[in-house]
Amino acid sequence: MLSVEGVNQLYGGSHTLWDVAMTVPQGGCTCLMGRNGMGKTTLLKCIMGLLPIASGTMRYAGQDLAPLRAEARAALKIGYVPQGREIFPQLTVEENLRLAVYARPDKSFAILDQIHTLFPVLKSMARRRGGDLSGGQQQQLAIGRALVIEPELLILDEPTEGIQPNIVQEIGDIILRLNREQGLTVLLVEQKLPFARRVATDFRIIDKGRLVADGPMASLDDGLIRRHLTV
Repeated sequence: MLSVEGVNQLYGGSHTLWDVAMTVPQGGCTCLMGRNGMGKTTLLKCIMGLLPIASGTMRYAGQDLAPLRAEARAALKIGYVPQGREIFPQLTVEENLRLAVYARPDKSFAILDQIHTLFPVLKSMARRRGGDLSGGQQQQLAIGRALVIEPELLILDEPTEGIQPNIVQEIGDIILRLNREQGLTVLLVEQKLPFARRVATDFRIIDKGRLVADGPMASLDDGLIRRHLTV
């Protein structure tokens, strides 16, 4: 579904991604892993058009992403939940969700019923400002907002960062449900190994801006973890 080939990215005077090549298979849940500062978030931002690439290609469902502005990628049914969530803190929960509706071709608010079913807390807190929610509730709002466009590919950047354990469990349940029952393709960055093993079907490891290992999650062994993931 998503193919990245020979992608290089420069940030100021730094070369941050080096000839990165990887695929995200349709219907899978692929976990992008690596220590802090290795280029994971940079790669996601390149895929979303938030950072330019110096060279290489990125194709989604056969279409070249490079010429497209960031907002055009939502129209391709790519949902994105950035690191830090980036909800609108002064708007209510309902307003955050309703804004996302305008990215839909049909501008239909009926989708919000499905979001409320997935995340009942968003319905019960509809009138509360986003900034007044807990970190876990904000993450649920950010995921719900991304799901408003009914994406075929959902990209999540560290969805469990700073989240209380019970909501981490709920978020994992939602990812599994969407992936296994509805066939949603997922690409996520995740540092928590137990969570990654639970939800992901495949892994990709980035080390110093280079893809150094990949495969089915079951093949992520202790040697790879020691070399590339432990601090």
